[in-house]
Amino acid sequence: MTAVEQGARVAFLGLGHMGLPMARNLKTAGYDVVGFDVSPAAMQAANEAGIETSSSGPDAAAGARVVITMFQTGAQVLSAYSGGDGVDGLVDVAPPRTLFIDCSTISVDQAREAHRLAEVAGHRALDAPVSGGVVGAENATLAFMVGGGEEDFAAAKPLLEAMGRRVVRCGGDGLGQAAKVCNNMILAVSQIAVAEAFVLGERLGLTHQALFDVASNASGQCWALTTNCPVPGPVPTSPANRDYQPGFAGSLMAKDLGLAERAIESTGVDARLGLMAREIYKEFAEGPGANQDFSGIINTIRALSGDR
Repeated sequence: MTAVEQGARVAFLGLGHMGLPMARNLKTAGYDVVGFDVSPAAMQAANEAGIETSSSGPDAAAGARVVITMFQTGAQVLSAYSGGDGVDGLVDVAPPRTLFIDCSTISVDQAREAHRLAEVAGHRALDAPVSGGVVGAENATLAFMVGGGEEDFAAAKPLLEAMGRRVVRCGGDGLGQAAKVCNNMILAVSQIAVAEAFVLGERLGLTHQALFDVASNASGQCWALTTNCPVPGPVPTSPANRDYQPGFAGSLMAKDLGLAERAIESTGVDARLGLMAREIYKEFAEGPGANQDFSGIINTIRALSGDR
């Protein structure tokens, strides 16, 4: 299977905070992008960004060589693929052998069902969730974790590299999502640990900068510290410097940890820290944390620590 070349028609469905800059980067790289989103505001933003839009997802897919979806839930992905209630599914209208690439973060089982729906209809499919947040989407520095066949991965790789800095094939169908759920469980646990350490440091009399200077160059170094530092100052580009505007919202982290919880339950893994992180972010997302960057968990930790 030859690589998807520049100039190929790409339908990009889901033009939100992540999807729109990804679509824009594809257009900049020379792909013929047509987009669709159910949100009128997102469609307007796409038009203002110079992205051609279509009247519906199926209309966009009908003439595409590649269909990329960037949705919030697995149910939305499967519904879009299969259609129903008098609405054509994407797999029903796309030309034969269209390459379907789902960049949403969904469960492994849902990803495998999406693969099945595409393949039964005569298409090819990859699951390709991303890491890197809005900043990564805007700067084309995302990391793609890809599940699917080797030939389909090779065909999609140049297109994915137009949107990201690192593209890794993790194995067969659904294993991109498996990598994503494991990665985000690590991220959640480490972000909580970093926040707890800063609150502890505050109580012990350490300045934020002193703790950062030590930990960022010692065994405590991690992305949650050196990129997503939860206190303002040490990392000027972190969300803490803009009142915890996401970034990666607490509601999305809670959702992803729900997927991790399902995976933990289905496999029987003793993942106590992962499950505790799920509970912490679930509570965070039920309050004002839903629309804050997930590093804002530090404020919850401060509040629960009380006054001494």
